[in-house]
Amino acid sequence: MLSNYQKLTGRQKKYISLLLKILVFALATWYIITKVSDKSNIDKFKTLITGLEQHSVVWTLILIVVLMLVNWLLEVVKWRYLASKLEHISFWKAFQSVFCGLTWAIFTPNRIGEYGGRVLFLKPQNRAKGAVAMGVGLFAQLVLTSVAGSLSIAWFICKFLSTPLSVQFGVWLLAIIYAAGFVILYFNVRWVDMLVGRIKFLAKIKPFFEVLEHYSARELSIVLVNSLARFIIFTSQYIILMKLTLPELPLVSMVLMIFILFFVQAALPTLDIFDFSVRSFVASNLYSYITTQEIAVMAIVSCIWFVNLILPAIFGSIFVFKINFFGDTNS
Repeated sequence: MLSNYQKLTGRQKKYISLLLKILVFALATWYIITKVSDKSNIDKFKTLITGLEQHSVVWTLILIVVLMLVNWLLEVVKWRYLASKLEHISFWKAFQSVFCGLTWAIFTPNRIGEYGGRVLFLKPQNRAKGAVAMGVGLFAQLVLTSVAGSLSIAWFICKFLSTPLSVQFGVWLLAIIYAAGFVILYFNVRWVDMLVGRIKFLAKIKPFFEVLEHYSARELSIVLVNSLARFIIFTSQYIILMKLTLPELPLVSMVLMIFILFFVQAALPTLDIFDFSVRSFVASNLYSYITTQEIAVMAIVSCIWFVNLILPAIFGSIFVFKINFFGDTNS
């Protein structure tokens, strides 16, 4: 089967990938429509929101928006720090590039447009290297998502699925190896540069990856701490909303399932603009083990999706006009 896949042309692979994304989106959308159409689910949700104090809801939403701003300001600081290996950029320029990248990201698969939207604020000669530097920051975020997610999945399997003790041991072992692998690779990102250098057909892009050689373990640690702060912030957003609407949820299970949700989101290929359906589908299935308020869970996920991705993307559209595609983008 693998050999047959390798025989496919680039265009055929692109079509297959597109069909898979459409299938995932269609299934998730169908699932949500089914849940929302269920009168018993609607009645439960109405009863739930009727019991909420309007004052508490307003202040909670304000807090979620404030946390979103802090989250992306931390990303601005991280991006400026990473880009400093290539050129000095002001905080304002880094701010514009991050939010412009978010605008590009929502319309592109797997947020690939975020690279283009962000690095176009660098000098032309630094843009390719800038994409690699940006990749370091995204990888730091992925390390945390992968470590927390893989260990949480192991917990979930052992707690909610009927598995023999030997299987549980194997699951935990795999999760620990998987998590450790990400941490080791992150603190040795220069291996990527070495690998590219050994592959002949990648020789032309080898100079772009040389920036990886310039990040020390201390600098990578700083980037990881920044990413951890962001990870804590968007985890807190979920906890705050869930504690407001579903206070009966057990805290530990709630948090670990949030980590699994992040992990699945990172693994599934989709578009940010349609991502709410996939997120809602995954969250609804996960939390069905500890609550019957599936629509409430979907509402929480959709709210955070809108605040964290769509609002900043709308704001970032202002900075699209600052881009000079063929030269330096002045601040």
